[in-house]
Amino acid sequence: MKIGDKVKFLNEIGGGIIAGFQGKNIVLVEDEDGFQIPISINEVVLDQANNYNTSRVAKTNINKFGSKPNNAFENPESRSVKALLREGQDEDVDMSVADVIDDTKEVTFRAKPRERKGGNQLSAYLAFVPVSAGGDDVSRYEMYFVNDSNYYMRFACSKRTDNRWELQSDGEAEPNAKQFLGKFTREEAAGLGKLAVQMMAYKRDGAFDLKPSADVLLRIDPQRFYKVHTFKTNPFFETASILFTIVENDKVDRPRDIDAEKLKNSMFKAAEEEKTDRQSLSKNQREQLVRRYADDQRKGGRRKAPYMHHKDSDDTVVVDLHAGQILDTTMGMEAGDILEYQLQVFRDTLEKLSGKKGQRVVFIHGKGEGVLRRAIISELTYRYKPYTYQDASFQEYGYGATMVTIK
Repeated sequence: MKIGDKVKFLNEIGGGIIAGFQGKNIVLVEDEDGFQIPISINEVVLDQANNYNTSRVAKTNINKFGSKPNNAFENPESRSVKALLREGQDEDVDMSVADVIDDTKEVTFRAKPRERKGGNQLSAYLAFVPVSAGGDDVSRYEMYFVNDSNYYMRFACSKRTDNRWELQSDGEAEPNAKQFLGKFTREEAAGLGKLAVQMMAYKRDGAFDLKPSADVLLRIDPQRFYKVHTFKTNPFFETASILFTIVENDKVDRPRDIDAEKLKNSMFKAAEEEKTDRQSLSKNQREQLVRRYADDQRKGGRRKAPYMHHKDSDDTVVVDLHAGQILDTTMGMEAGDILEYQLQVFRDTLEKLSGKKGQRVVFIHGKGEGVLRRAIISELTYRYKPYTYQDASFQEYGYGATMVTIK
């Protein structure tokens, strides 16, 4: 087959002249009304009875006087295409006869959708587009399902009504297309409340990667329809609009509906569990403190404690009682537990150095609220009466250090 051949339809009545081709499998057939119909090449055959081949026209064309025209040679190839096309142009046409077009016939041809680069990741949105240009004068909106992918999408959109669901709209969105869902007034759009969107994706032609179905709950905030800045420009519409994400780059938008009662119960349960853990920890803390301070468990290892060191000039022992220096972590410990542990380190240090008379020990306890310092002074007053103590040198240790001399 070639351009200019007369063809007939195999499965339908009618035919026409081949006007062109689309790819290898689609032929454009021009009917008698001048319309070009795309159809599969397997659905047409040559019409041998009325072949419009130019060579046949040249051989059989006779002028109105019954003889061959002077420019019609025996060899049809000698005539130009322009001359052949001019044949029949002088015929009278009855303009009183109306053209009859059967517009009731269903169009069965469906062009294959074009795929775009990067469109194999699912992205879908629910859009509300103002009918008029933005501003406070907007009173009506159009709602669309936006399919921004190379997949077909079958979807259903339902509205929450009295603890049950009512179908709002459903359909199939073609790849990289928008589907109109309806018009709403501002009050109707703001009153939608909660919308559930259920969606599945697939391709009609060829193999494809299977995508998980989506079930997303959207909360339509009424205030968004009354604030101009919530309408934003996007690549899908010429005017600024509101977009609700269903899925984007294969990531489904997780439901944001929160049950207030469940949240309240969960918070109270967590608080109770934390309180119980604290009480349990407080009861056992004293026993754990001694074990924690054993040589193989204390911070720094068996032989070296980072909070204790000797001053080279006068062999003074310096002990830093800050919690961060003597504890690996204070997680789960209350203030009283930390204080008890600091005092245990203080006692253990004095017991260890009790045989070294004249030994000076500087305990760095920090300024803070003075709680640890008062506890140390109380220990020295009632438990270690022979030992003398004084504020350590401000120039060397700053505020918050006490020096004890072993007696």
